[in-house]
Amino acid sequence: MKRILLLALPVALMAACNKPASSDAPAAASPPAASTAAAAAPAPVDGKQLGANHWVLDTATDSAGKRIDALFARADKPVTLDFADGRLAVDNTCNRMGGGYTLAGDQLSVARLASTMMACADPALMALDQAVGSRLEGTLKIGQPDASTLVLTNAAGDVLRFRGEPTAETRYGGPGETVFLEVDAHTQPCPHPLIRDKQCLQVREVQYDDKGLEQGKRGAFANFYDGIEGYSHQEGVRNVLRVKRYAVKNPPADASSQAYVLDMVVSSETVKK
Repeated sequence: MKRILLLALPVALMAACNKPASSDAPAAASPPAASTAAAAAPAPVDGKQLGANHWVLDTATDSAGKRIDALFARADKPVTLDFADGRLAVDNTCNRMGGGYTLAGDQLSVARLASTMMACADPALMALDQAVGSRLEGTLKIGQPDASTLVLTNAAGDVLRFRGEPTAETRYGGPGETVFLEVDAHTQPCPHPLIRDKQCLQVREVQYDDKGLEQGKRGAFANFYDGIEGYSHQEGVRNVLRVKRYAVKNPPADASSQAYVLDMVVSSETVKK
């Protein structure tokens, strides 16, 4: 009897070793899930998207959620940002402002902004430059909830929200051609099949070399049937304008094949009629 037990023992041990794992055994640990913070990390802002729009200030609030009234001194012309070639330009302030910037993920770093030195009669408008500069300079968090919205948050907790308006380059599909136009002080009647008593700007082109010196002789003024986007003519004031001229793809039958967009007013003078 003892002999039988001694022989059975190794068999029992072998059976125990080969027994399948019980369903009650603890399951193998699964790899740790990705952290919530990493999953929620904002996608990098597209630098090309920044340059494709003018960014018009819609709302601005401080860390307490209060509207920053100082940034809306020009209700009819909101503060506008333009990003191009590593430079930030600020328009519709008292002075034109601009400076370098770098973009890294959700961080926008803006260098100290330089500006022209023009004085503005309205004290609120004069204060606008400082109100804008103090909130844009430095490192800001940048986000785009959608392609047409830009949100900037500075270290103080101010939140500036901008809406995107496509630039002329975006709308016309190219950089355009820079030309200089002299616009005479007074408009003149000009025939138009669809507009009765139409008045046309009187325009002639001005040529400059790469050093800014005028070349050749200016020709005669002629009727200008196109508009100049961004330019408001003041009767009695003659202007030299720097404009961008774009080719319009597939224009309507009664529309021009070229579009003109104001870049800057080079000079102005008042002319008596």
